[in-house]
Amino acid sequence: MKAYYEARAREYDDWWLGLGRFRERERPGWEEELAALRVTLESLPPARTLDVACGTGFLTRHLSGRITALDQSPSMLDVAAEQAPEAELVLGDGLSLPFDNGSFERVFTSHFYGHLDETEREHFLAEARRVADELVVVDSAVRAETPPILMQERVLNDGSRWAVLKRYFTGDELSEELGGGQVLHESQYFVVVRA
Repeated sequence: MKAYYEARAREYDDWWLGLGRFRERERPGWEEELAALRVTLESLPPARTLDVACGTGFLTRHLSGRITALDQSPSMLDVAAEQAPEAELVLGDGLSLPFDNGSFERVFTSHFYGHLDETEREHFLAEARRVADELVVVDSAVRAETPPILMQERVLNDGSRWAVLKRYFTGDELSEELGGGQVLHESQYFVVVRA
């Protein structure tokens, strides 16, 4: 997974923006739902926030407060430096957070949790709870045409192929899995839960 995201860094936002390989993908209502997701994130109260697996900083830039953005990919962090210049960037592992207990008020993560297997999820949740009292998770909403869990083949612009674990959620399912919480946003493409 680490090598995949390092290789994908410069084209990752194509998924968000409907560019490159995603230009022809049918996603009715995507722009409206992406705008609603931004509003949901911008409405979170300012906090000392750790963005785990921040990627390119595409959503990081919509968080308010003092933001620390962590990713395991140096290339992702290079892009994040451009998109979220106010954030402190940290190279590190989202399953072994390099911070003291209680270092943050909130842990935020987007489209990371749904790639974790059961053991990794347990590690991540323990680490998130160790460093902050609040957790906000953004991930993909379950859809009729997609199984809730699968190994996806992903193809990059260079033609390389990668197998990636992907899970999809309803707001209630994600909330329950996180140990309870509030569904802040649920739509055709995205779910956001605060736990």
